[in-house]
Amino acid sequence: MSDESAQSLKKIWRVGTLTYTTSSLAVLFGWLLWGDFAWWMKERAVVPVGQLMLRQFGATDFLVGLLIGSVPAALGLFVGPIVSVKSDHHRGRWGRRIPFLLIPTPFIMLAMFGMAGTAPLAGWLHQMLGSVSPGEVGCRLMVFGFFWTFFEIFQTIAQSVLGGLINDVVPAEVIGRFYGLFRAISLGAAIIFNFWLIGYAEEYFVAIFVGLGMLFGAGFSLMCVMVKEGQYAPPPVRAVGVSMASRFYDPVRIYIRECYSHPYYRWVFLASMLGSIAAAPVNTFSVFYAKSLGMSMERYGKLLVIGFGVSLLMSYLLGWLADRFHPLRLGLGALAIYALLMFWGGWAATTADRFSIAFVGHVILSGTFQTGTASMGQRLYPKAQFAQFASAAGLVASLGFLIVPPSLGAFLDATGRNYRSTFFLSGGVAVIAVIAFTVVIRRFNTLGGDRNYVAPR
Repeated sequence: MSDESAQSLKKIWRVGTLTYTTSSLAVLFGWLLWGDFAWWMKERAVVPVGQLMLRQFGATDFLVGLLIGSVPAALGLFVGPIVSVKSDHHRGRWGRRIPFLLIPTPFIMLAMFGMAGTAPLAGWLHQMLGSVSPGEVGCRLMVFGFFWTFFEIFQTIAQSVLGGLINDVVPAEVIGRFYGLFRAISLGAAIIFNFWLIGYAEEYFVAIFVGLGMLFGAGFSLMCVMVKEGQYAPPPVRAVGVSMASRFYDPVRIYIRECYSHPYYRWVFLASMLGSIAAAPVNTFSVFYAKSLGMSMERYGKLLVIGFGVSLLMSYLLGWLADRFHPLRLGLGALAIYALLMFWGGWAATTADRFSIAFVGHVILSGTFQTGTASMGQRLYPKAQFAQFASAAGLVASLGFLIVPPSLGAFLDATGRNYRSTFFLSGGVAVIAVIAFTVVIRRFNTLGGDRNYVAPR
């Protein structure tokens, strides 16, 4: 063994009160990545299968956009900030993050079982309502919508805290590379689902939802049990009034002041939202565009596999580049190239073959943005209040996702479902995001840049 390799094995990694050797850090990565795999197998299935189920049930594009895009966003507006602040201030035997991840897990699993049973439950509801029933199709939409909302409530709770756990247990020196591996697991789950399962989604959605719900429940729970948090300093004491109104309004006022009063963070939140939402128009309706061009779901799934496969090969490299050059710069470059490709797609994607080129490029470049900027919050937000500031960014993102998908769905319904326009919209949002990222980078440099940055308070 070389001296360099021996020195690497002896290195001690620190984050808060936690210390790791290289081998124990690898064990931590293993458990976190196993939980991530269970999480993303669920994620990769729920949205596309849910879209296909809604189309089978006769849902309009507006309703699809409302349920798939706006319901999660609306819950993020209200649930995310509350859970994040509670987690930052929680001190308990299981840590400050694990309880908020472990408790929602069985409820997410049960909601997936409920969506799987939409048809028989809707038939029962139709009979129970009798003459006041909106019809069996209407009952299916009601049942699916109920369990989808139930799913998203507990999904939002867990999602609001997962990044905080990573921030608390993964050393800052390797956070970008960890997120590169995190992204690789996500893409691996996407490849598995889209290569082997999506072709059966319309016929066997019950088995898919039940099987992946069980995988998620077991896998994510195991991660929560095996990952240990460190010790945290007592949370800051905040002056809150004694009246009922003060107990409600004072925490809201403090949250808004701490997260949104500094213009730098407002630009960071805006840039993050625009970069994330740029892909939403294409993501939300690409499956319908593919079908309108006569493309089979099997071929559509293979296109996703190609895009995810390329992204998988790039993921660790992008994580290393984020550690080396900063997530802000990677995000800016990815968005600029993405905007150019989307404008080309809007002009040229009139056939299945041209759509295939534009769509695979969309998957790769939007994935490059996600992987490259995954550790941006850990690099920019105050560490002690990471979940709070991450939720503030998520709240801004939720506003965008609350508005864009249903508005786009209503626009497509009114214009004869011209799905090609989704490429132009994604490109336009990406251009605005490039401007916002440029502003953030300039302000980041004035705050110390790569070597001396201190998160403003």
